[in-house]
Amino acid sequence: MITLKEIAKECGVSTATVSNILNGKNKVSEETREKVMAVVKERGYKLNYVAQGLRKQKTQTIGVIAEDIVQFTTPEIIEGIMEVCEERGYRTIVQNLRLYSRWQDLWFDNEKMYYSVMDPAVQEMASIRVDGIVYVAGHARNIHRFPSEYQIPSVLAYAYSQEKDVPSVVIDDEEGARLIVEHLIKKGHTKIGVMAGEQENIHTKLRILGYQKALFDAGILYNPELVCYAGWGKELSYGAAEELLSKDITAIFCMSDRNAGGVYKYLFENGKQAGRDISIVGFDDEMISDFMTPRLTTMRIDRLQIGKRAVEFLFDKMEGKEVPDEIKVPCRLIDRESVLEL
Repeated sequence: MITLKEIAKECGVSTATVSNILNGKNKVSEETREKVMAVVKERGYKLNYVAQGLRKQKTQTIGVIAEDIVQFTTPEIIEGIMEVCEERGYRTIVQNLRLYSRWQDLWFDNEKMYYSVMDPAVQEMASIRVDGIVYVAGHARNIHRFPSEYQIPSVLAYAYSQEKDVPSVVIDDEEGARLIVEHLIKKGHTKIGVMAGEQENIHTKLRILGYQKALFDAGILYNPELVCYAGWGKELSYGAAEELLSKDITAIFCMSDRNAGGVYKYLFENGKQAGRDISIVGFDDEMISDFMTPRLTTMRIDRLQIGKRAVEFLFDKMEGKEVPDEIKVPCRLIDRESVLEL
């Protein structure tokens, strides 16, 4: 592999000049820069970021550890991280733990499973001396086990950190739910059912609080019998739709767009339609929500912004700035055609 010295000799300049050019420092003429870059390209020279990091004690590299990139929220969060890193001249290295792909939800309370893939990922990040780590969770939950022994500045995206030195960037589930239920109430609905996720899930709990708050603000009594806990997929919500629809409701707040898909399927098979026979709203604004018939009114999670805020948070931490323990990223109402005005 060609060295920096060899490039300098071939171009008739000093190694410091070549280094300045490769590191983007404008201390040379354009003619010299073009000459050096032409030789670099021709000879296939690549910066040794590890060696550079050892010299500088800084690698200009951010590590991203994702629980699983197949989770629908994860790719956009990573894109937001990478966009900010690119703007700041940082490289990113992504480790995909594949937790859901390997074990579905069996790993949630299994320390052995979790650390069997987490430890090697963090060790690799430490070995290449990343300047910081953003850990991207697959869903909101309390995370107690982020490794602290490596002393790498870290931020948690899309989950709640229980570690003192690892701040969190999360979505504002409660306020998002309050806003979409308030939207239904403004359309004249007072009997609003809920197709909820798992009962102990943090997203579910916070969205129930938002639902209750919207009802309270409107003077509507909360009825727990109108809440059906059906998980996050369309299959269980399809199965639960008949019972929920039998409860004299005029609208359903589905806690995910996939829940809404299950209700849509049940309505279609029974000769009914959202936005005509009953109002349906979702949450997440997955791509399919804009192609459902009628198009689904839902809450958009700004996944790109979560990634951006998380890595900006990390840069502040790396620079020794004071950072809060938690930042909530607001959701946005996407008003389409699935709500009937009474």
